[in-house]
Amino acid sequence: MSPTTTVEAIDVSVHTIPTDGPDGKEADGTLEWDSTTCVIVQARAGGRTGLGYTYGPEAVATYVQGKLASIACGSDALRPRATWAAMQVASRNAGTTGVVSMAISAVDNALWDLLARLLDVPLVTVLGDVHEHANIYGSGGFCNYDQGRLQEQLSGWVAQGIPRVKMKVGREPERDRDRVRWAREAIGADTELLVDANGAYRVKEAQQWAQWYADQGVVWLEEPVSSDDLHGLAQIRREGPPGLAITAGEYGWDIFHFQGLLEHDAVDVVQPDVTRCGGYTSFLRVDALCRARNLALSAHCAPSQSVHAVCACETAVHIEYFHDHARIESQLFDGTLEPQPGGRLVPDRSRPGNGLELKARAAS
Repeated sequence: MSPTTTVEAIDVSVHTIPTDGPDGKEADGTLEWDSTTCVIVQARAGGRTGLGYTYGPEAVATYVQGKLASIACGSDALRPRATWAAMQVASRNAGTTGVVSMAISAVDNALWDLLARLLDVPLVTVLGDVHEHANIYGSGGFCNYDQGRLQEQLSGWVAQGIPRVKMKVGREPERDRDRVRWAREAIGADTELLVDANGAYRVKEAQQWAQWYADQGVVWLEEPVSSDDLHGLAQIRREGPPGLAITAGEYGWDIFHFQGLLEHDAVDVVQPDVTRCGGYTSFLRVDALCRARNLALSAHCAPSQSVHAVCACETAVHIEYFHDHARIESQLFDGTLEPQPGGRLVPDRSRPGNGLELKARAAS
């Protein structure tokens, strides 16, 4: 093995970024939080450094350092899929979901980025170009926003030329009729409106809301029930109003979860998260599953890290341009992407790898 293709080091850092929500908090249908913790992995070989990240507890960093770093170090930097497979085998007794899957994702993303940088090409070239750009939708609209904050955020994305936006629902259902009305006032009649319940409803309740949302022109209902309730998702999709897409997948930790979503006919759009599902290696496999079922794929969050993978996916329709993650990426990294007219992210093909560099102040 050439010394220049041997992974020489795996560095890990942890960064916690406070939210900018009211009273320092944000809330969705089932959870409230005041910060987001990012675990960043840097893989080094041949004078180049690849970067990948996930968002999760500090335990992710502990697992990378305690288990995965020793597997990645000394591996061939030109064969990230082989290292991914080795990490899966080594993690058997720890379980390959949750914290472990986030850790594998961050390392896998860093190794693919490293490979592209060693080849001095953009990451999308290594993954395989299918699309020139990725469409996006603005995402936020948290349940604890008042009318002014909600309308300001959603209309701000429309002003940037983003033709679709998403808001959170389900925390206080009695308020959601007003909140959806406020959203429509802010974005106008021509902007697509998506809603995300984060599993806040039970099946019968979700069915009632699905019909109401469809009547308001909403085109997307995400996680109306828990994403673990495959039968419930399938029932809502099967009996729901035409034109309202039922979606889930952000908590898919492995390929088997996505296979389950498809086998149950549970969703219209599958939402893998490149920081959770097993990294780029697994993300591309979800695209293949979607192609086999003629379903759409939409990337969950991490927009500047996801864009190269989305452009390599045949079934991809867009990326979630999530308020928190857009903020976090711009604070931690140089080379983040800004939305282009028409609501697009375009990979910077003039830069090798994913184009992201850890800012000096974040690295210190």
